Amino acid sequence: MFTKLKGGNHMWFAFAILSAVFAALTSILAKIGIGSINSNLATAIRTAVVLVMAWGIVFITGVQNQVSNINQKSWIFLILSGIATGLSWLCYYKALQIGEVSKVVPVDKFSIVITMILAFVVLKETLTVKTIIGGIFITIGTFVMIL
Repeated sequence: MFTKLKGGNHMWFAFAILSAVFAALTSILAKIGIGSINSNLATAIRTAVVLVMAWGIVFITGVQNQVSNINQKSWIFLILSGIATGLSWLCYYKALQIGEVSKVVPVDKFSIVITMILAFVVLKETLTVKTIIGGIFITIGTFVMIL
């Protein structure tokens, strides 16, 4: 299975699997913890924890001195990405608070299809039959899960 993965270095796949596991835990733990707390407050608490963890890892790995090497384009797009992440988390936590996890998560993960479309349009990534079929199946699966 791993021999068919593109890129030679297969560590990306291990990190992607770990990301999926932690994302799943995020949804379950958030739903348990959010209770009657305002969803924006819950998002702020979560974000503070992420901020401390991320900067902790930066300092532990000793890469904090690379901040001065970041160019203006990277700053702009990282800031825009941070804004998009914040808006996504605020909406996600509100959806989790008022909806069922088993329905919120598939809709949230529909971002995969949106990301694929944006990757083709904005990043000019190659559009393949396999990608189109996969996107169609993800779309169908999303609607099966929520209906």
